[in-house]
Amino acid sequence: MSFSRLSCRNALLAVSAVALSLPFDTYNSEAQTQASLIVSPAAQSDPVLVGAGDIASCGSSGAERTARLLDDIPGTVFTLGDNAYQSKSVHNPFPCYNKSWGRHKKRTRPIPGNHEYEGGYVDEYFDYFGNAAGDRGKGYYSYDLGEWHIIALNTMVRASPSSSQGKWLANDLAKNSRFCTLAYFHHPRFSSGPNPVNGRAEVLWDVLAAAGVDVIVAGHDHLYERFAPMDPDGSRDDNTGMRQFVVGTGGYSHYEFASDAENSEVRNNTTYGVLKLTLHDRSYDWQFVPVRGRHFTDKGSSGCH
Repeated sequence: MSFSRLSCRNALLAVSAVALSLPFDTYNSEAQTQASLIVSPAAQSDPVLVGAGDIASCGSSGAERTARLLDDIPGTVFTLGDNAYQSKSVHNPFPCYNKSWGRHKKRTRPIPGNHEYEGGYVDEYFDYFGNAAGDRGKGYYSYDLGEWHIIALNTMVRASPSSSQGKWLANDLAKNSRFCTLAYFHHPRFSSGPNPVNGRAEVLWDVLAAAGVDVIVAGHDHLYERFAPMDPDGSRDDNTGMRQFVVGTGGYSHYEFASDAENSEVRNNTTYGVLKLTLHDRSYDWQFVPVRGRHFTDKGSSGCH
């Protein structure tokens, strides 16, 4: 990492717009209206990446509520896996996903989660999303948005350095010339939620941290959580650390918190919504946009390193 990149990052790193002294689940802007939470297309000049994970089922209305947010937010849509959930009577739930988030399919860059694999409908996942999901059976790929390099990874297939995904990732990172980099995958490396740490997420975190990646976004735990920038060991590192967001708030259900994860700055487990990231040349803004009728939000800005 060059001195110029580090200096620039330190110069750009603004204090997060979240008051850290507030309780985890009380930072919100109740005076804001839903309209003020969404920037109109005309006001946007930099790329926007917006989405969530853990989204749709045939018996829940949560996905439609979050899809309505996407209706008013331009940009590229990401999904964080567990895009659609089975029921006893529905093996392939993607027709139900299609009724809500499906209207944004043409601008969606998805990744799969454990439910697609463990439920036996990962083939239906690749059928539904087609080329947008990457090579069939792999589910990992990358693309550029403005001055950002975006990496979509799959924590349901092997991720060690000797694996196909590991070798692909090393090559992709080596060729990356963008100043800022973001990666997203299903399982979080850190979370206050109930699920144990996924070993593949640990491996990916270490590789991405060594490469100087700026932002990680994950789902799996059905909650929202933002962490301070952290190094490969999970220690706070405001200079070169990666900031992780957990955004399992797509509409399926909510989880209880099971712990108080170190370096967790803001969290909420009662609100469906999407994470909107505005990607500037050497910095980014984040904003958790809640569904209509809910008031929890989280927003701030940070520089790349």
